Amino acid sequence: MAKHEFGMMERAPLPGEQYDDYEPEKYCCISVHDDYIEPILLRLNSIDFFWHSLDMPGKGINYTGITLIPPSSMEAMRQVLTQAGAPELLPLYRLLAEARAKNKYVIHFGI
Repeated sequence: MAKHEFGMMERAPLPGEQYDDYEPEKYCCISVHDDYIEPILLRLNSIDFFWHSLDMPGKGINYTGITLIPPSSMEAMRQVLTQAGAPELLPLYRLLAEARAKNKYVIHFGI
């Protein structure tokens, strides 16, 4: 079962910090099956994220790696989730809303 993990970060990442370890339990991650992420990948490619570090900006999520989702990108990501219309994406939508309200980053662990 291929899945993606998303969790809220307690503190913002700092420049130079690398996030290379798979640690979903550290961030109380929620799981989203790849069947619901794969169809929205192209739409996510227009959104600014960071891959493994703030020193590595990228477009779209790092499908097989780690993505840092800044508060400034959460509304655009939430719009993509809304357009997808899959109820299975609702927990992720709520996580992004909560993180944005608290001005927190979300970390994504790819498949």
